[in-house]
Amino acid sequence: MGNCIVVVQFDLPQRTEEQAITGGSSTAPTYRGLDRKGLIRKDYLNGENGTGGVYLWENMDAAKAFYSGPWVEGIRDRYGMDPIIRYFETSAITDNVDVMPGVRRLNSPRANVAA
Repeated sequence: MGNCIVVVQFDLPQRTEEQAITGGSSTAPTYRGLDRKGLIRKDYLNGENGTGGVYLWENMDAAKAFYSGPWVEGIRDRYGMDPIIRYFETSAITDNVDVMPGVRRLNSPRANVAA
């Protein structure tokens, strides 16, 4: 099993860039601390289709453990709604930077090298 990407969306109005950066900055320390629980990266989303995040986890189990815990309760308290959560397994990636050793690459000098 490869990494897991989770797309989390909230049906909220688009924020200004300043609001989005302020919001992301306020929660970043929480997500930085999740490296011990398997979170590799979070990208913050903000647009016409709502807000949310794209998360890269070490595996599906780590992701599901996080989203089934107190995090969901906090979201309900903060926004008054449940987020839309979608899980995807990642068995290969295409990137332009060697930032994730051990993952099968499709377009780098290590292309077709198994993890």
